[in-house]
Amino acid sequence: MAFHRTALAALLGATMLTAGSPAFAETITLHALMEDVPETQIIEKMLPDFEKETGIKVEFEKIGYGDMHDKLVAQLVAPESYYNLLEVDFLWAGEFPAAGWLADLTPFVEKSGFDLKPFIPAMFDLLGRTKDQLPLIPMYNYSMGMIYRTDLLADPKLKEAFKAATGKELAKPETLADYVTVAKFMKEHGGVDGAAMQGQRGDPNAMEFSNYLYSAGGEYLGADRKVVLDSDAGKTALGLYVDNIQHAAQQGALSATLDDTMRLMCSGQAFSMVTYWWMLPQLDNKEKCPAVAGKLALSVMPGGHGESGGWGWGIPKNTSEESQEAAWKFIEWVQSKKVSVARALEGHAPVREDVYKDPAVLAKYPFYETALDVVASGKSFPIFAYSAQYEDVLGTQLSLAAGGQAEPDAALQAAADGLTQLLNK
Repeated sequence: MAFHRTALAALLGATMLTAGSPAFAETITLHALMEDVPETQIIEKMLPDFEKETGIKVEFEKIGYGDMHDKLVAQLVAPESYYNLLEVDFLWAGEFPAAGWLADLTPFVEKSGFDLKPFIPAMFDLLGRTKDQLPLIPMYNYSMGMIYRTDLLADPKLKEAFKAATGKELAKPETLADYVTVAKFMKEHGGVDGAAMQGQRGDPNAMEFSNYLYSAGGEYLGADRKVVLDSDAGKTALGLYVDNIQHAAQQGALSATLDDTMRLMCSGQAFSMVTYWWMLPQLDNKEKCPAVAGKLALSVMPGGHGESGGWGWGIPKNTSEESQEAAWKFIEWVQSKKVSVARALEGHAPVREDVYKDPAVLAKYPFYETALDVVASGKSFPIFAYSAQYEDVLGTQLSLAAGGQAEPDAALQAAADGLTQLLNK
């Protein structure tokens, strides 16, 4: 998701760590290209600790996400990259390794003895790990779940009305169909919008719909990498997505972004939103969102699986051996248990299971226990050389269906055909 994607790059000198020494023999400065988001700011505050331990100084240059890809690619195709340490969005995790731009990190892991077992396997799957190569080490995630209003579910009048209308008890939805039913009910009877939906064409609606697809039991690709989007489950997912955006969502949902849905949820004018799990503490805040603070909960997407995204650390091939070793030193440090816990206490979205279970983290953020389930059960958008382009292809068809300009089945078929064409390029 563009809202929370980070790209990190660094210029490292050629001096290696002295054997057995905690610091480099000469001062080395890492010039890092970063998106100006909370994750970057969390790490930036900790960089003096890294410099103290290693002698490496780090300077961040923070820019917008939209400029990062082209700026990185220009260096990765050059004889030698200015950026010696990369943070790669999962949407590029097919493109960069396929182009041969990333060093295989397996030898670095083996040489250093860095323990990968604490990392959540789904994060490696998201970032393109295969039996033959390890292009990226997970850095942070933006997996998606459902945030919903517990007070509305517990309201006696609403419970009575729901029972009269459906014959069922009003409770947290356990299936995608249940979710849409409850969201539509809240729109009609609860005095709120049933779902705050980000329906803007492209990244917003492509990511949101992916949650509906996985919740309904659908997939983009089968085990043989053949397109299976146009399945019965896919048709069910798109039908329910269209139903929700037309009959339960806020006015203007077709052009809404993440920021729009956050404002709506914060104002107390919506029952639920499908969003990134780490949005909960931002919404459950008495100062920022007094209308809903203390009335919210997080769950895995109804149906058991949501969409998962994330970033990973990589090392470009077109850099010196010395700088690659130094880049790995930084990756080891920033993804260590100690540093990951410290980052989590500041709001970091961890990729290590042991961080979610850390007593200090759980004491501050009890909902991290549920967040671990959200991350571990998350499924990835198709990862290949044209993942970013496919967001636009899919988003266009979703907009047509949601806006009533195309029949859902026809839109789904067109989206499936578009995926096949890009996979065959």
